[in-house]
Amino acid sequence: MSLADRFAAALAAETTGGDDDGHLLPERLARAVTRVLPVDGAGLSVQLSRLGRCPLGASPAAAGRAERLQFTVGNGPCLLAVTTGHPVFLVAEDLQRRWPVFAELLLEQTPYRGVVSLPVRHALAGTGALDLFLTDPLGVAQLDVFDAVAVGDLVSAALTDAAVWTTWSEATGPDWLHSPAAERRARVWQAVGLTSAALDVDAAEALAVLRAHAHGAGRTVDSVAADLVSGRLVPADVIGRPGAG
Repeated sequence: MSLADRFAAALAAETTGGDDDGHLLPERLARAVTRVLPVDGAGLSVQLSRLGRCPLGASPAAAGRAERLQFTVGNGPCLLAVTTGHPVFLVAEDLQRRWPVFAELLLEQTPYRGVVSLPVRHALAGTGALDLFLTDPLGVAQLDVFDAVAVGDLVSAALTDAAVWTTWSEATGPDWLHSPAAERRARVWQAVGLTSAALDVDAAEALAVLRAHAHGAGRTVDSVAADLVSGRLVPADVIGRPGAG
C-alpha cells in the first residue's frame, strides 16, 4: 500500500460515526499523521499575521502544549521552518543551543526530545507548518524526510479538498480555520487589543507584554489571554505583575 493510500485509510479511520465536522479536520489530520509516520505527536499551524501563527490542530494534547510554548516564547523550530522554507530537524541539544528558553519549557512540560518542523504551503491560508514530535531523539535522524514531506503535502491537499467541497466566505475562511485550537488562539488577539488600549501601544508591543507576563507566571500566552477576555484578569494585572494560575 502506498503512503498516500495509508494516509487516506488513517484519515478515514479518524472520521468515525459519520463525523465530518470541518472544524475538527485539523485534529483528525494530526492523528492520521501519527498513524503513518513513526512520530509521537503532530501539530498543524498556519501563519496568519506578522504577530504570529495560528494553531489548527494537534495530537496528542502534549503536541498542542508544545505549540503553545513556542508561541509563548516567540521562537522555535516551527517559526524557523516557516521563515526558511526548509525542513528543520532538531534534537534536545540543538533546541537548547538555539532556543534555550523554549527548550527548557519543552523538556520540562512535554515528553518530547526531538522535533521535526516542515513548511506546508497552502494557497488559502498562506504558509503553514507541520510539527512532528518524538520522545526518542534517535527518531529524528531515522525519520524519512521524503515520507515526512510527502505527508505534509497530503495534509495540505486534504485541507484544500475540504475547502473546495464546502461553502465559505472570503471573510471567514473554511471551517478548519475555526478549529478549537484556532478559536483559543483568537482570544489572544482579543487580549492583545485590550492590552494595547490599556497601555496605548501597538499590537506587537502588547503581545510582548503578554508574553513576558505569561513566562514570569509559568503560563502560556493562550492561558493568560483566556483569563483577560473572560475578566478573570484585567489589563492592570498583566501590566503590573505576573498573574497567578
